[in-house]
Order: sequence, then C-alpha cells, then structure tokens
Amino acid sequence: MQTINILFLLFGLGLFGFYLGRGRSRAIANPLGGIRQLHSLPSYYGLHTALWCALPSLFILGFWLIFNEALINSIVMSSVPIDIAPIDTASYNLLLNKVTNIASGVMPRDGQGAGVVNAADSLSSLRVTSRWSMTLLLLVLAMAGLFWGWYKVSVDFRARPAVEKVMQNLLLGCACLAIFTTVGIVFSVLFESIQFFRTVPIYDFVFGLEWSPQTAIREDQVGSSGSFGAVPLFVGTLLVSAVAMFIAVPVGLMSAIYLAEYASKNVRTFAKPALEILAGIPTVVYGFFAALTVAPFLRDLGNSFGVSISSESALAAGGVMGIMIIPFISSLADDVITAVPQSMRDGSLAMGATQSETILKVVIPAALPGIVGGIMLAVSRAIGETMIVVMAAGMAANLTANPLDSVTTVTVQIVTLLTGDQEFDSPKTLAAFALGLMLFTVTLMLNIFALHIVKKYREQYE
Repeated sequence: MQTINILFLLFGLGLFGFYLGRGRSRAIANPLGGIRQLHSLPSYYGLHTALWCALPSLFILGFWLIFNEALINSIVMSSVPIDIAPIDTASYNLLLNKVTNIASGVMPRDGQGAGVVNAADSLSSLRVTSRWSMTLLLLVLAMAGLFWGWYKVSVDFRARPAVEKVMQNLLLGCACLAIFTTVGIVFSVLFESIQFFRTVPIYDFVFGLEWSPQTAIREDQVGSSGSFGAVPLFVGTLLVSAVAMFIAVPVGLMSAIYLAEYASKNVRTFAKPALEILAGIPTVVYGFFAALTVAPFLRDLGNSFGVSISSESALAAGGVMGIMIIPFISSLADDVITAVPQSMRDGSLAMGATQSETILKVVIPAALPGIVGGIMLAVSRAIGETMIVVMAAGMAANLTANPLDSVTTVTVQIVTLLTGDQEFDSPKTLAAFALGLMLFTVTLMLNIFALHIVKKYREQYE
C-alpha cells in the first residue's frame, strides 16, 4: 500500500477511534446521571482513543520512511555478484542508480547484465514485501491502540490531563525539530566550509579582491587554479541591498504613516490589501520586470543624458528589489504605529500640537524600535534575494561602488557554483558553502541586532 493511502487509513481509524471512545464515555455516563459524572468531557475520551490509535503507527511509519530505502539498497548491493561489485563510492552510486532505474522501469532490461537484472528484481521484490509488511504491522498496531484506548475509558479515568500531556509533548517535539534542523543546517554548512578553508586560506577568501572560481575538474586537465577573493561579492551584495533599502524604507514608512494616521477606513480597507499584493508576486516575475522593463528604461534614460548605464546594473536590480520589499516594511511599520495608544495622540493634540507634529514627535518616537526592527529584517530579506539579481544585475564579480555598473551578489554566486557538472569536493563547489556560511552569519547578526533593538527600546502600554 502506498504511503499516502496508509496515512488516509490511519486518519480514518483515528477518526473512528474518536467517535468510538466518545460514544463509550457517554454510554458509561448515561446510567450514572449524565456526563457530569465523568472526570473529563466525552471529547477528551474520544481524543485519547484516537491518539492511541494513530500516534504509535505514525511514529513507526516515520521511522520506516527514513530508514526503509537505505536498508533495502544496502541489502541489494551486498548481494550483487563479485564481478560487478563496486570498488569505490562513485561506482557504488552508479550501480545503485542503474539498478534503481531498471527496477522502476526507467531503463530497459534488455542488454543489461544478469547480475544487474537480478539485483533490480530483488530490489522490486524487497520494496513490495517491505511495503505490505509495514502496512500489516501498522494496521495491527493501530487496532491494538484503538482497543487499548477504548478499554481505558471509565468514569474515573483522567482523560483530559493525559490528552493535554500528549499534545504538550507533541508541541515540544515540533519545537525541538525546528531547533535541530537549524543546528543541522549550521553544522553541515560549517563542515563543508572547513573543507574549503583547508584548500583556500580564510584570509584570502575574506579579504581577497578577485573572484574567479574557475578550476580544473581533473588533475590532468589544464585549467585555472581559481581566485576566491569574496570582497567583490560582499560589495555587490551591500550595493544592491543599499539601493533597495534607499527605495523601500522611505516609501514603505510613508505608506505606513498614511495608512495608519491619515487614510479613512474605506481607503485603508482598499489600499492596504492592494499594497500587500506586492508581497505575493513571485520573485522571478520581479526579475522579468527588472530585466525587460526597468533595465532598458534606465539605460535609455542614461543615454539621453550622456550617462553610461550598464544593461545589467545594481540600480535596476536594487530598485526592483526595493519595490518588492515595500509591503514588508509598510506592514511591519503600520502594525507598530497602530499599536501606539490613542491616549498619547489625544494628549499631544490637547496640548495644541497639529496632527503632523503629533506623528513626528510622539507617534514615530514611540514606534521607532519596532520600525527599526522591521527595517533590519527587511535588510536581511534584501541580502538573501537571488532571482532578481541573477536576471537584472548579472553575474560579473566587479569590485565597484557605482550602482550603474554590473555587479553580482553572494546568493547569485552560490547558485552559479552549484550548477553544472563539478566534483563535490572541488574548491569551486565548496566555495558555495563558505559563501553560505558568511551569508548565514551576516543575516543572523542582523536579526539578532534587530531583536535586541526591539526588546531594549520596546514600550509597554496599558
């Protein structure tokens, strides 16, 4: 049985267990004078039965999905004949891919060796056996849990604390999963970065002024040794982000002030969703807009004034990126401005201040920590943008502070380095992880700084 069908089956059994447990609790309570005689509400007895029915099976299914394929592949590859047995990791992966493709019907069986065909047949047989065995095990486990949950229903059984304890542990598990995922990402990037810095000194990477990561794929191949100075990438990233924030911050902040303080209810009801539609547009659409409309317009405009503007410039990419970030800043600023108590506005107006003076000297200072925090988060969003820069700013690693020139960013180079045929342990490929580590570090520091500003200067109102 397919995994999706197993999930639907467990969901149906859990739903059946809920109604069964709830019905049993009511049947027990009715002769005693109603559900008031029960320790918990009938729905908690139903939830307890449903949890016992579904959760153990779901945990077993999760472990099966994680380890099943690897275990089957190991069994199949250990049984292949000696004459075709792999001798290294590359040949192991190649043979495993061939066996898997034959078993899946992607590759024809004709013309393949008998050992490979037998391995493919064994793989298919083990997959079917594993799938049906797991289905049977999960059904038996679900029925046993259903019976146990139904059997536990009684007048004195404390179903509500038991259910709440399970839900609390599930929430804790989800929180730990998110934390462990973050830690795993950090360590994976850090490990590969250390491998890169064993080949390229970290000083040359952080302070080098030339980026040209073209290396030879094989030892006997003639090719460049590569230059991995990341300063042009850092400068390009900061330049594009600066252009974006130069547009997004004033426009987004002023939009938020208008919507929060000046706009009528009808205008706000229409304008705020219309502004936030920008946040739902895919970045590739912004990239098309930048490459096909904004960049040619800026180039023609520069030619009319005798100014040379590159067809792929930081100004075009940063400008469109700023438009994309406007709703991000506007929404956050609008929320913190709206959260300022009306009594502060009324007090300022009562002292004779105009509405604009009240906004400038009372509302904005009170909301400033939240506004600064939102801007810092928007900077992190701009630094991590990729698609717009690829399509509008190009991939040339130029060390320049001129927004009219073509530049590239860290994220663009990460995509470039991991695209195409390249050995995974080559400096060119590992450089992507070093860039990712630097980007992660900078973004993390910006987020920490933003949260520190918000926490330190946050005003508590009653």
